[in-house]
Formats: sequence, structure tokens, C-alpha cells
Amino acid sequence: MAKWLLILPILCAASAWSQTAPFESVELKHIGPTSETDTQIQTLQNHVKQAPDDYAGYDGLGSAYFQKARETGDIAYYGLAEQTLKKALALVPQDFRAADPLVHMAAVCMGEHRFSDALAYAQKAVGTGSGNLAAFAIEGDAYTDMGDYDEAATAYNIVQSLGRAVLSPLALSYMSDSRMAYLRYLHGDSAGAIQLMKSAIGAALQTNVPRENLAWLYFELGERYFQAGDSQNADLSYQSGITADPHHYRSLAGLAKVRAAQGKLEESIELYQRSIAIIPFPVYVAELGDVYKKVGRMNLAKQQYDLVEYIGHLSKLNQVLANRELALFYADQGIKLPLALELARKELEVRHDIYTWDTLAWVLYRNGRFQEAAEAINKALGLHTNDPLLLFHAGMICHTLGKDSDAEEFLNRALKTNPQFHIFHAEVATRTLEDIAQSHARDLRSSNAQR
Repeated sequence: MAKWLLILPILCAASAWSQTAPFESVELKHIGPTSETDTQIQTLQNHVKQAPDDYAGYDGLGSAYFQKARETGDIAYYGLAEQTLKKALALVPQDFRAADPLVHMAAVCMGEHRFSDALAYAQKAVGTGSGNLAAFAIEGDAYTDMGDYDEAATAYNIVQSLGRAVLSPLALSYMSDSRMAYLRYLHGDSAGAIQLMKSAIGAALQTNVPRENLAWLYFELGERYFQAGDSQNADLSYQSGITADPHHYRSLAGLAKVRAAQGKLEESIELYQRSIAIIPFPVYVAELGDVYKKVGRMNLAKQQYDLVEYIGHLSKLNQVLANRELALFYADQGIKLPLALELARKELEVRHDIYTWDTLAWVLYRNGRFQEAAEAINKALGLHTNDPLLLFHAGMICHTLGKDSDAEEFLNRALKTNPQFHIFHAEVATRTLEDIAQSHARDLRSSNAQR
């Protein structure tokens, strides 16, 4: 465990930094060379010291802290961003000039999974009459994460209709296309989602966005390709994300997932190690544990699994951010199942998107509450999302309820979409289909014998 002690201070720092005034200079934790964001933060820290009544300075500093949170995955920067933006909101005149800090605060709330707060800030920004299109965009983001997809589509459509009049085509594409892509994907149009993600990336490349933002777009494209079973293009997309930002831990983990699916397990392990050395995101720590388990290194697998729990409970914000991930982790491992159910239900209080319903369904299934699991998975399937993991969960629930024709359909769809969608679940899906086929054969032999 000594290895992990080197990276845990990144997360522990959140509690220490909460005592630091946001306009004082704070020591930035660097990942690689000093970035443009680091320089911007230091410049703005100096500025607000010299101009303590300048709301725009605090707004810029809060936005820079939020960008730093994106770049590092370090939740401490969310706290700094929120403190700084509160100062900006206290100073700004209550007119159209308040829109920018309100939008930035909404973005911070989104990062902290405070979706109703994000929605409230975004709508307040809309109410200033400034015409700030980012307010509508974040309104749509909040609705998406809360599972209010029709309202999300309405907000995004406003971005598109108003944006045509005030934004360049490239700026509008960057702001809108990746968001619309996710809604397309949720509604089962994976091909359409991929095309929109490509459009967003093309716009980002021509508008000189921060490298982390570009890497995130490539990562999202990789996710769409991987879920569609196109490992070659997923590989290229994740590698492009790493090229855009060599410290983009999500792209590194995405490429690790592809390598595991390709059977290149040692390469997968190395990539996961690089990812979680940057930030030990619980999902990727668990996935590394799965690869160690696959190659028979059970002690190392257990270390990763233990670390998942530790990170999830390290701070109050970590607990909020990790509800869904921990619930799925416990369900997959078959441990702490009552706690998994508690976490899943807690997440459902905050958002009702299809993936929260899917998590609840899988946790209920693992707790032996099969009929309730079926009701939850039906809600998760409501948009006809073509996600093989979701289809796998549905198939296993149907199989347990004796609905084998439905189970066969869901499991076959999962494997047809991506035969290597999960390092263990894909094998379970295959074995379950074989069991169903054998059961059908036995029933047929029995029926023929009785004739």
C-alpha cells in the first residue's frame, strides 16, 4: 500500500484547502510543466489582491480554479472555485453583469453533482437577460443529469437557435454538438452521436480550446466507439485524447480498457497505473483491480478494491461523487449489498437519469429483489440506449425471472454490440446464453419423450 500513499494526499488536500481564503495565493499542485491555467491563476490571485472590489477578477479566478479541477480531477479546486465565485456574486451588480459568475457557479455545481443548484444558478443567469448562451447550455446539462431529457433538449435547442444569430458556426458547434451527441446516444442513435462528436472536435481544433477540453471530447468519442464495439476507432480516439493532453487520466483509462478488451493485459495494467497516478478515480482503480484479477494477481486486485472504498469515503464530497460508482462496485463484487442499495437510492434522490435507474436495477438484482430490479431496468431502458452493459443487466434480470426469450434478446444484443464490453460480464453473458440454449434443448428432449 505504500505506493498508494503517494497519491492520496491529492485528495486529502481538499479539507486543508477549505480553510484557505480563495484570494490568497495557494500552492498549486502541478502535473507536469506549469500550465496556462496555473499562470492564469497566479496572475488573477495577484490581481484581486490589488483590486479587492473587482468582481470580474474574482469571476475569472473562480473560472480558472474550475478549469484546474477539470485538468487534474482534484476536487479541492471545486471548493476554491466556489468560494471565489461567491465573492464575485457578492460584488457584482445585480443586472446582466451577474450572468458570467452565475454561469461559472452553475458549472462548479455540476462538477460537484449538485444538479438542482446548478439548474437554479443557470436559470438565474438566463433571467438576467444577458443572452449568455452558456446559461442555456448548462441548464440543459443539469436537466440531462437529472434525467429530464425533454427539458434538456429544449434548452439545447435554444442554444442552437440563438447561437446561429450571435456565434460563429465553429463556436456554436463546439458549444452544442457534444451535448446533442450525448442525447442522440441516449436515444439509441450511436452513429448520429459519433458524427456530432466529430463535428465538436473539428470545431475545438479550430478554436484553440484548452487541451484538457479537447482531450475530453476525444475521450467521449472513444466512449461512443467502444460502446458500439468499434475498438479500432476507440483506440485512435483515446490516443488522440492523450496526444492532446498527456495527463488526461480519462483517456489513459479508456485506452487501458481497450487494451484489456484486446487481451493485452500487461499494457492495460500499465495504462491504468499511469491514469490513477494522476488522479485515483474510483472507477479506474476498480477496473485496474479487475485486470489484476483476470491475470491472477489477487493480492494486487484486493489492494485496488480496498482503495476504491477508501477514496469513496475520504471526504464528504467524495461520498457524494461516488454514490453510483460505489453502488455498482459493491454489486459487481457481491459485497456490502445493503449499503449498495442505500447508495443507489441516495443517488436516485438527486437524479433520475437512465444510468441511475440502471444502477438501482443491478443493485436490486444482486440483493435478490428481482421484481423490483425488473421495474427499475425498464425505466433504464426507456430511451432504447444501445449500451451493452445496460443490456447485459437487463438480460440477467430477465433470466432470473424466467423470461429467457427476453434474456436471450438482451444478452445477444449486448454481445453483438460489443463482444468485449466488459472484462468479466461479457463472459457471463456468453455462459448464460449457453445455459439458456441447453435448457431449451432439455425441454425439447423432454417434450419429445412425452409424445
